[in-house]
Amino acid sequence: MTRLPPAEWQDDPRLAALVDALSADGGAVRYVGGAVRDTIAGLPVTDIDLATPLLPQEVARRLRDAGIKAVPTGIAHGTITAVVDGRPFEVTTLRRDVATDGRRATVRFSTDWREDAARRDFTINALYADPATRRVTDFFGGLADLAEGRVRFIGDADRRIDEDHLRILRFFRFHARFGQGAPDAEALAAVTAKATTMRSLSQERLAGELLRLLALPDPRGTVLLMIERGIFAAIIPEFDTASHDRLARLIASERACDLAIDPVRRLIAMAPVDAAKAVALATRLKVSTAIRRRFRCARTEPLDRTADPRHLAYAIGIEGARDRWLLAADPDDAARALDRLEGWTPPQFPIKGGMLVAQGVPVGPEVARLLREIEEQWVADDFPDATRARAIMAQRLSERSQ
Repeated sequence: MTRLPPAEWQDDPRLAALVDALSADGGAVRYVGGAVRDTIAGLPVTDIDLATPLLPQEVARRLRDAGIKAVPTGIAHGTITAVVDGRPFEVTTLRRDVATDGRRATVRFSTDWREDAARRDFTINALYADPATRRVTDFFGGLADLAEGRVRFIGDADRRIDEDHLRILRFFRFHARFGQGAPDAEALAAVTAKATTMRSLSQERLAGELLRLLALPDPRGTVLLMIERGIFAAIIPEFDTASHDRLARLIASERACDLAIDPVRRLIAMAPVDAAKAVALATRLKVSTAIRRRFRCARTEPLDRTADPRHLAYAIGIEGARDRWLLAADPDDAARALDRLEGWTPPQFPIKGGMLVAQGVPVGPEVARLLREIEEQWVADDFPDATRARAIMAQRLSERSQ
């Protein structure tokens, strides 16, 4: 018998209150999925999901009676989010699929734990643990697969993919995180053969899953495998071996600079170097406005490696300057540039248009032109204080009057 190793998350009194509410008076509840898998693998746990044979209406009633907020986040699929003292937990009724179309499923509720497990994607995600005894239930060999670093579909791989085409990308993400050695042969053959089915998925789902893959410590090998297998050709044809090479260089720079992983920057690295094509890709993937802005900023102009990184940061912001140096420079140059930016805040330009008008410059384009010239000189002089800035202004005004 395998038991769930003790972990700090299991001692959360908010979780205990939720478990008590669901297990009282003959109710049953188990931890399921990522929390069980990651605890066994010795990884940190962030999200805790629970499964129960109780119907959603009964789950909601029990939560209300216990003073726990119940949010029907996915009621059609049996999911209620329980919010205990500000912390959310997903509680899902056992279910089985009755119809799927590759994007969504119609489900029927069940009381059979094995039936619920059979509808999940991979064996390592179909692990359940009893909160009271910590006994782990494993219907499909997920424990052995987790120990051996193997990501394997439950049952027939083709059928699992037909139920939800996003499972193709999920397979590669889980392989990048848990896989050891070559991927499972049956799974790899199935995801390769069915790659074009992902075209039916929304761009938001594709982008979200891709960013999760790129958020892993080192997805380089998996990304290269996906390129070689034509996975990206079906959905993001812009990604090629050059994309992989740029990603690899960025990861080397991240490590040289001891930076936290930034999946958005990694996505920009994989995008075309051409600014218009990069922004078009970001737009097609329907990422947020802020992310599209980062794409545009990072790819708009070539990097001048001879320029002071602070000058670039003043023009486009600290984040934009970091992006451009990390994406366009070698690791050593990027490290030096980021050292130059560390702890620095772009100063405020001390000269205002009204100061020029007060010196006799007529309101209009001339003020804007002079301000731009003075600011350029001020930046070139490394952002001197207000006294020096006024001296630059006086010099320009003198030149103008000659």
